[in-house]
Amino acid sequence: MNAVETRGIKKYFGSGETRVEALRETDFDARFGELTFVVGPSGSGKTTLLSVVAGLLDHDEGSLHVLDADMGALSNAERLRFRRQNIGFLFQQYNLLPALTAVENVAVPLIANGIPRRPAEERAATLLETVGLGPRMQAVPSELSGGQQQRVALARALVHNPKLVICDEPTAALDHKTGDAVMALLAEHALNPERAVVVVTHDTRVLEFGDRIAYMDDGRITQIEERAAVAEVS
Repeated sequence: MNAVETRGIKKYFGSGETRVEALRETDFDARFGELTFVVGPSGSGKTTLLSVVAGLLDHDEGSLHVLDADMGALSNAERLRFRRQNIGFLFQQYNLLPALTAVENVAVPLIANGIPRRPAEERAATLLETVGLGPRMQAVPSELSGGQQQRVALARALVHNPKLVICDEPTAALDHKTGDAVMALLAEHALNPERAVVVVTHDTRVLEFGDRIAYMDDGRITQIEERAAVAEVS
């Protein structure tokens, strides 16, 4: 079953002679219970596709359904509420708030959804224990290594139990060993039959963790490889 389904999506930047077509009738699916990688050269439209799927950018043509919601029919306020409730984000640069402790950073999505601070931080603490950061939950980001910060960011992406997790180059700032450890945690803790995980990456070393690979070039999905082929790539 598809958590994400795009059909004929187009996205333009600029206008007139300077207009750039970033997405060109892009068809893309992400299934519940699967980790889907989106790979391709720089400028191929990978991050634009994720931003459109997440409702961070409008699409100009085509249809987009995320978790059965018609994203094109939602107002800006409705899309914001939809993201807060249903989508978790994991980024290359962690995007942690520097003045907050690890547990406070992880609690932010819950507090944004109206959960009182104390139960939010209790849930955050439990998840930090799960990803191996229980002893460091009171540390601020500057006191953590890159791998530890990405574990905090992973816990933050999962704390509100989203049905879709979107990751943009989550291992790009990490060495191979640490990147593998983060991907293993993502596969272990993020994947379940009621959640889809989509990862944009240039890091071919982590493709073994995927169920499918969607290759992008020039604003289109050009090829899909299923699990058996993923194993051969890795």
